[in-house]
Amino acid sequence: MRAEMPASNWFRQTCRFMLQSFQRLKGADFLLFLAVMLLKLYFFDRLIHVQYMDMNQTDALVALGTLALIGFWTLWLPVRGRLIALIIIDFILTFVVYADLIYYRYFQDFISVPVLFQAGQVESLGGSITTLLNIKDAKLLADLPFVFLFLLYLLFRGKRDLPARRRFGWKTAAYRASISIVVFAAGYGFVFGTIKDARSTWAQGLFEQSYWNVSLYNLTGVLGFHGYDIYRYAKQNWLDGGSVSATQAAATLDYMQSRGEARKELEQDKLFGAYKGSNAIVVQAEAFQNFVVGQSIGGQEVTPNINKLIGESAYFSQFYHQTAQGRTSDADFAANCSMQPVTNGSVFIMYAQHQFDCTPSILKDNGYYTAAFHAYDGGFWNRNNMYANMGYDQFNSRKSFIEDEHVGWTVGDKSFFTQSVDLMAKEQQPFYSFLITLSSHHPFTLPDSVKELNTGELDGTLMGDYLQAVHYVDAALGVLVEQMKAKGLWDNTILVFYGDHDNSIKEWDTFEKFLGKKLNKLDREMILKQVPLLVHLPDGAQAGVHPAVGGQLDIAPTIMHLLGISTADQMMLGTPLLTEKPAEHKVIVLRNGSYTDGHVYYMPSTDGLGTGSQCLSIDTGGVAVDLDECRPMTQQVHDELSHSDLIVTNDLIPELHELAATKAKAASEAADASAGKQ
Repeated sequence: MRAEMPASNWFRQTCRFMLQSFQRLKGADFLLFLAVMLLKLYFFDRLIHVQYMDMNQTDALVALGTLALIGFWTLWLPVRGRLIALIIIDFILTFVVYADLIYYRYFQDFISVPVLFQAGQVESLGGSITTLLNIKDAKLLADLPFVFLFLLYLLFRGKRDLPARRRFGWKTAAYRASISIVVFAAGYGFVFGTIKDARSTWAQGLFEQSYWNVSLYNLTGVLGFHGYDIYRYAKQNWLDGGSVSATQAAATLDYMQSRGEARKELEQDKLFGAYKGSNAIVVQAEAFQNFVVGQSIGGQEVTPNINKLIGESAYFSQFYHQTAQGRTSDADFAANCSMQPVTNGSVFIMYAQHQFDCTPSILKDNGYYTAAFHAYDGGFWNRNNMYANMGYDQFNSRKSFIEDEHVGWTVGDKSFFTQSVDLMAKEQQPFYSFLITLSSHHPFTLPDSVKELNTGELDGTLMGDYLQAVHYVDAALGVLVEQMKAKGLWDNTILVFYGDHDNSIKEWDTFEKFLGKKLNKLDREMILKQVPLLVHLPDGAQAGVHPAVGGQLDIAPTIMHLLGISTADQMMLGTPLLTEKPAEHKVIVLRNGSYTDGHVYYMPSTDGLGTGSQCLSIDTGGVAVDLDECRPMTQQVHDELSHSDLIVTNDLIPELHELAATKAKAASEAADASAGKQ
């Protein structure tokens, strides 16, 4: 009886057969690479499942063309070298695609070049990342063990197993070059021909006015998006040199001054300066959304302390977060500097060296002691550098706190608030204190000892854990109020509390179970985009529900308005929310191009400008109305985002202040000359 073949011999003979087959069937290895990667891109498309964006024949053609452009050069190589190169490309592209999948599940966006500068954030998201993994992801990774073993064979055994070949001559070179050129030309045509056709029809202006990377993905595919993103970043930061023309700067100054004039007119309001000299404490609550306020589960209020505070504070029921990829740092930037965050990455990471007109520096110039409080590492989101630039006198990071109650990432919010108030009580007054909570961070895992809610059928779900977390933070807010009273700060301090962004939960059935109703498109958008805003004034004035629409960009102007500090000359986009008469026709612009005026909610199509745009009526509970009711304001949306981006990315604020001074001087000289003639 014939002895069984050792496994090592079987493996080598199998690999040798594959190698020699690829040598005989010229180009079969490249075709196999295309087929495998196309299948992975198809799986990726199904796993992220962006509505209205499932891969079709056109998308497959663009994907095929992109792969051809990535790998055409390997056809110059002999079979063994080509196989090694294709396997390495397979590993790299699979890693990129899988990283995008995990990132998308958390941020609903794709990794861009600016995000790579935030790579240090990923390490601290370890607990969240594990909850984003799925057994279905194996479809993307199934080939890797096999191709890895084949790669080892090619590197260490493959060369000796190839039959002797004749010398490499000009005919072989010409043949390989011809095939490479044909593949490159075909790939170029598939990609750029399709894009050119789309840009002349449904995707007009997509690359010029892209609010969301997913819109680009709809046309370019995930690999094509990364190619364009690299080009976009290089063009913006290296090729164009970040220059702004005099015409652009003048137009942006006019736009920002019109915002300043609107705030100047409100300085006649009776609330302007009504709380001059008061302290200000601003609390930014992690992932704290508006839909939990006033709700109960298992017979218990989820937010009893907020519910109580509404009776003695101004509560804004239509208040929106305006964050993008920067999440918590975006909320911080929007609330303190009243500018839109950037589409890709975080201002804190990418533009921390740029100058902004922010609450800490403005109040510092007006005699305030300014401090930030966050019981985590000072380098996270580059806060050490950004906070110094924003004008804080002191940043109390993790090293400033005793971790006597560990909840989630660090010291629990109850202890965090207690220790923070102790530090504030030692500060000179008036002071501005900015506090960032952390106990309700995704994935919302709290010790059983601090869980107080009976979440019923939601127990053990991400939603159940989220409700426990926000209930804990609400209790911590109660501790903050009591500590302020105990330290004599309650009656001379403006307290602002708001949520930073959504909770990243996308299992809508759990929302419906909690809220006890089916959710339509508008309901879901309100849940995703609305966060609570409470403003407690020292005398308890303006208490109750304020239905006026507002956003995070309005927080800084609101605080300045109450303190009587003019922001007419500051480069800010927001306007005060607490005024004698609510602003008419106020529009809140979101980073993805959506907007609301409190009556309608506009959602741009995911392809950028296509017919998928929707105009939903808030007054009627989400009924879709004619797009003509929303279109008149889309230009205002574009203007706000484009002027903000120009300022943020080009460090334009110093130049704008200089232009404003020159403009004012010229106007004064013209007025004097006119008076002299008279």
